[in-house]
Amino acid sequence: MVLLWMDSSAPETVAFAIRGPISRSNLPGLCERVCGLLEDSGADIAFCDVRGVAADAVTVEALARLQLAARRHGCQVRLRHASSELRELLAFMGLRDVLPD
Repeated sequence: MVLLWMDSSAPETVAFAIRGPISRSNLPGLCERVCGLLEDSGADIAFCDVRGVAADAVTVEALARLQLAARRHGCQVRLRHASSELRELLAFMGLRDVLPD
């Protein structure tokens, strides 16, 4: 499930949350919803709350796809509330700098 909301205190940012479990079949819809949010917001930075998502390959793929989509909209995704396991997996996969806090 994806929860979306706009941060009205800073018009150049937007925030959204991803809740698990995430399956590969969820990825197209997830990207579509987040792209819609980014298009509507015009934000430079998107804060993604990943509290409680699994530290697995599907989550990493979802986050990498979201970062790529965000960059196409002139935006950058920054993670919030990432578990130490997820941070370690991102580092192991060489994506820690691609998906910063």
